[in-house]
Amino acid sequence: MDILTFLNQMLANPLLFVAVTLTLGVILVNGWTDAPNAIATCVVTRCMPPKAAILMAAGFNFLGVFVMTKVSNEVAVTITRMVNFGDHPGETVIIVLCAAMLAIVIWATLAWAFGIPTSESHALIAGLTGGAMALTGLDAIVWSEWIKVIYGIVISVVLGFGLAWLICKLVTKICFNANRPKTEPFFKGAQIVGAAAMAFMHGAQDGQKFMGIMLLCVFTLQGTGAAASTFVIPTWLMIVCSLVMAGGTAIGGKKIIKSVGMDMVKLEKYQGFSADIASAASLVFCSVFGLPVSTTHVKTTSIMGVGAVKRISAINFGVVKEMVLTWVLTFPGCGLLAFLVTKLFLFIFN
Repeated sequence: MDILTFLNQMLANPLLFVAVTLTLGVILVNGWTDAPNAIATCVVTRCMPPKAAILMAAGFNFLGVFVMTKVSNEVAVTITRMVNFGDHPGETVIIVLCAAMLAIVIWATLAWAFGIPTSESHALIAGLTGGAMALTGLDAIVWSEWIKVIYGIVISVVLGFGLAWLICKLVTKICFNANRPKTEPFFKGAQIVGAAAMAFMHGAQDGQKFMGIMLLCVFTLQGTGAAASTFVIPTWLMIVCSLVMAGGTAIGGKKIIKSVGMDMVKLEKYQGFSADIASAASLVFCSVFGLPVSTTHVKTTSIMGVGAVKRISAINFGVVKEMVLTWVLTFPGCGLLAFLVTKLFLFIFN
């Protein structure tokens, strides 16, 4: 689908226009709450200035979406199959999707206001589920796909923490007798590479999810929602979403960068490198197997793993507790919010 056809469809259908606008709003929020995690360690260890890091993140977010979509769209497919809207008309389903997107924006904005990294991936899953349940009840949940979320949470925690601990431990052993000032240039460059890899995988995971929802809106109105497993994300849409995400990072990224990269563990360059490489590797594994995971979740557990190499007390468990609480509350909180907003939307517009 070319951009002119898409714009014509938006102008011809007010519901589609609202749905696309809200989805872009969610991507913008994702930019200031999730995308900064990819570059947080790189910025706080002074490997790159914030503006340059944001530009790098935008570029590699786009590449992540583009390359991973060519390789596999399993993450997007999992998201679109997690809920069942039944035999309801396309217009009704679009109303539900609009309500879910609005609920995600509200939820993420509240979390950002308190400076706590939240997961738009988990919020998306919760919002979709809550909205669909408002329409079709418990039958809306497709458990065979939903279980992948649970797998993703467990695997991402174990891989993120474990790989980061292992990589950081190996680096400290290998460089034990090295002259630290002489290793600084190497780890500075290595961490920039690691941050680029994280930004790439953030695009591969999150970008694919949200653009899949945008196209699902179009397919739903066309009566071809089942085609979600075979859709091709056009290049122009990747560019638009990457730019919107970068704009969000520029708006609110510094607050999240501070929370993730500075408040939880005081990082040095070799530690930031270890956390970034471990996070990126974990996300590659999950993406290949179609597990929708949170880039925030992976990055924060990787930073915890790095901190544990030095000593457990190096981790600020007060910050960790706040993050875990946010993750635990996201599913019921955002899901309930989406349920209520959907009921309101259906009452007003349906």
